[in-house]
Amino acid sequence: MSKLSGIRTSGIWSALMLAVTLLSPAIAAAQGLDNATAAALESALAGPQRSDRNKARDQYRHPKETLEFFGLRRDMTVVEIWPGGGWYTEILAPLLKGSGKLYAAQYGASATFDYQRKEDAALIEKTRKFPDAFGEVQFTSLWSPGSLAIAPPGSADLVVTFRNVHNWFDPGYKQDPAKVFGAFFAALKPGGTLGVVDHRWPNAKTEDPKAANGYVSEERVIALAKAAGFEFAGRSDVNRNPKDTHDHPNGVWSLPPDVSVKPGEDRQKYLDIGESDRLTLKFRKPAAR
Repeated sequence: MSKLSGIRTSGIWSALMLAVTLLSPAIAAAQGLDNATAAALESALAGPQRSDRNKARDQYRHPKETLEFFGLRRDMTVVEIWPGGGWYTEILAPLLKGSGKLYAAQYGASATFDYQRKEDAALIEKTRKFPDAFGEVQFTSLWSPGSLAIAPPGSADLVVTFRNVHNWFDPGYKQDPAKVFGAFFAALKPGGTLGVVDHRWPNAKTEDPKAANGYVSEERVIALAKAAGFEFAGRSDVNRNPKDTHDHPNGVWSLPPDVSVKPGEDRQKYLDIGESDRLTLKFRKPAAR
């Protein structure tokens, strides 16, 4: 092949790659953590505020890669939605302390389930036990339709929600998913990011409308976010689990960390699968609105 031919081929290939990058937000990659954020994240991941049990789940939840994909910086204002017992709060709170701000939008006084009240109490106890890590967290609440002020309007750089969206389709929670996503949109600055992780149902045509098995499709989450005004900014496979067959007797709760199975069931089968197959999606509030 001549030198000229090689240059021409190289130019065509570069143009094609550029076109794919511009036209396909679905393959958006993480930008990489800056040095200060990377150091703070490593410190938070290894910190004493995290139990050994929670650290052991890093192999399934991939916090470093997930937060990197969402574009986290330690000087950001971040809102964590329904932090529950605080698995991610244990990481975000010390990471943002001193340079950024964390709002923890918990269930609030309207919570109707015992597990929510127990998680809320556990997180409060955790903040008391580790004041150095959690001392700057500001608690708000999210419960539609009456409690949607998760942070001051237009103040947040990043809103994150982990394994919560499926709950808002469950009639038992009495939530309005559209209002919930509207609250995310209102809290974010123009150009701000929404990061979503949830149990992934692989086929939108066959998913349970009530998400009673704990799974929700990417298509459904994307449609919900777009209806609230967000632009789709990409997906990551970092939390995918190809071992998850999505057809367990007790839905996602058959899998770790719950492993909720009937007596006599093969518990090891679910331990071998690991935690659920999860979608990881990123959205952006338009810069000019």
